[in-house]
Amino acid sequence: MGATRKGTATGARKGTTKSTGTGAGKGSRQGAGKGAGKDADRRIGRRALLIGGAAALVGTAALARDELGRLWWRMPGVEKPRVAGAVDFRGARWVAASPANFRWADRPDDYAIDRVVVHVTQGSFASAVKVFQDPGHRAAAHYIVGRDGKVTQMIRELDVAFHAGNREYNERSVGIEHEGFVDRASSFTDAMYASSARLTAGICARYGIPVDREHIIGHVEVPGADHTDPGPHWDWDRYIRLVRSARAAVTRA
Repeated sequence: MGATRKGTATGARKGTTKSTGTGAGKGSRQGAGKGAGKDADRRIGRRALLIGGAAALVGTAALARDELGRLWWRMPGVEKPRVAGAVDFRGARWVAASPANFRWADRPDDYAIDRVVVHVTQGSFASAVKVFQDPGHRAAAHYIVGRDGKVTQMIRELDVAFHAGNREYNERSVGIEHEGFVDRASSFTDAMYASSARLTAGICARYGIPVDREHIIGHVEVPGADHTDPGPHWDWDRYIRLVRSARAAVTRA
């Protein structure tokens, strides 16, 4: 969530094979052989076209089946199966957000994930959970990290959370809220930094996201966003260093 530039607390956001065979013999037999060779060419050509056309149809059908297999659940009244209480980050606690605050998806199969967006709640942990469970809020992030370092997941990473205020960025990113206020340096504890860094490192490992400031950004950096979080007290140098260290540990494991 975070503070807004305008003072509002809103959020939500791809031939034929030519025969060179010749007739056996000379004279009339040679001419007949040549004629037969041409006919053979035509037969081979027609056969290749038929086979090629059939292969194209089979390929198109396979692509269509694949696409339908990924999109069937987007039809009205259909929801892709979910395992109740499943989380993407080991140790996270599951608390479901209102379905009105995210969109069912199948990321990264339908939308590639290449960003992590850092947010600040501008309030307590409890208040963030409350609004993310409110269908009228029309916004929520995938995770909330508390001052104590505990991680709560409210939306699966494969789904599109309305957190960035920009549809494209919602579809391509994972949003992480941090309990606190943008104007209070004390909000950002050692436990929070360490836990959030491990969370972000895991996300980067899963989707092949580079650990740098181009791919790990603040809400304030999302195009069109009117928010200012994580604010001037968020230590980006420290955070990226911690994420890189945690990412290296994930690779070794």
